[in-house]
Amino acid sequence: MAASQGANLQMEEMCARTGWSRKELARRVNQRARARGVPLNADASRIRHWLAGQHPQPPVPELLSELFSEELGYPITPTDIGLEATDEHEVGLRYSESITATVVAVAELGRYDVRRSGFLRHGMFLIAAAAVPSRDWLLAVLDATERRPGSRIGLAQVGVIRDTFAAFHEADAVHGGGHARQALAEYLTSRVLPLLHDADPDREAGAALFAAASEQTDLLGWMALDDDRPAFSQRYLIQALRLAQESGDIAFGAQVLADMSSLAYMLNYPREALKLAATGRHGMARAYNPAPAARLLALEAKAHAVLGDSKAAAQAVVESERAFERIDTESGPEWARFIDSTTLNALWADTFVELGRPVEAARFARRSISAANGQNRAPCDARNYAKLSRAALIRRDLDAALHAAHRAVDLSTTVQSSRCIAAVRDLQSRISPYRTIASARDFTDRAHEVLTRASLN
Repeated sequence: MAASQGANLQMEEMCARTGWSRKELARRVNQRARARGVPLNADASRIRHWLAGQHPQPPVPELLSELFSEELGYPITPTDIGLEATDEHEVGLRYSESITATVVAVAELGRYDVRRSGFLRHGMFLIAAAAVPSRDWLLAVLDATERRPGSRIGLAQVGVIRDTFAAFHEADAVHGGGHARQALAEYLTSRVLPLLHDADPDREAGAALFAAASEQTDLLGWMALDDDRPAFSQRYLIQALRLAQESGDIAFGAQVLADMSSLAYMLNYPREALKLAATGRHGMARAYNPAPAARLLALEAKAHAVLGDSKAAAQAVVESERAFERIDTESGPEWARFIDSTTLNALWADTFVELGRPVEAARFARRSISAANGQNRAPCDARNYAKLSRAALIRRDLDAALHAAHRAVDLSTTVQSSRCIAAVRDLQSRISPYRTIASARDFTDRAHEVLTRASLN
């Protein structure tokens, strides 16, 4: 146990709000610890030491935050009670059985996101942390039961939250993930998470509220990825998957796994990307939805391509196209709106770029650009022009490659997207061998300037 640092007034205040005596708090902490398989024998004397400023050993700070959150009806983080989490870098990595612990984890992540710009900036993606959430989600959805109607939370209230989500979703598509991530984190933690304590996920509107929270947490994970925060992204996505499980929305859980697969693919873990995408599809056995199915199949195709299985990659593209033909764009949820021709053609183009098949890659990339006409989706267009440039390089058509590469740079400079910057960096590397040619040298010099400016932001 850490040495005393002065009276813990925050914990004293929480005890006063709940009305718990020291003996009662000790009883509750011991009971929660036993439920987690943790041997703990706290008593009133131990509680007195904590109130005097001694810091209990992990996982007691997390247990206390769960207990106070449940009793008071809003998220209480370890920091809120004058304690620190077990390890800041472990926040959000656990796929908890306790939905209260999940809400607290999202609140903690959001707080760090808003107030500490450097937190987890250089954190690593952890392969082991991806396996348990996907397995537990799959087991849960295969054993799921239907929700009952009615709730204390109104559907109109959830509708307002979803309208806000739509605005942030559009901002991400148009301006990139770095544009409004912290604003969404502030909205989620201050306006949405507190409502979850009054929501019953076994009732229609309560389930809808958990689904809305899952959607916003997932979008934060996607934005974090596009803002070069992969460690943050992984943590948000793990918690989004748990919230999706609580809501009973199997299709959106599959969508979260698609985002987790995208994260693994972008960080060069194709086998993990393939497993995550396959898990998402298996989970939809009882609740098939063509939108996430089309995206998951496209992600499987990309992973197969990187792993060198061209036959499986091509077959997955065909199956993805078939699923796409079944999507009802008029009645689908807001989160599925961007699983469209623009997005899917871009993913199919990725597959054929990885396979070294420039004709198909260019065809799908152009289709994506054409589908995006008038949508103002600069981040996606920037990456598509990068794919066109790579396809032209495979054909050894340097002029076409440079034309597309300059267009990719033009668009990348208008958005806040680390994926676009990564595409520029990749093009610079691929075109550098041609630096003896003046036009190629002009491009690599320009790319260098863009990358230097981006590194300073």
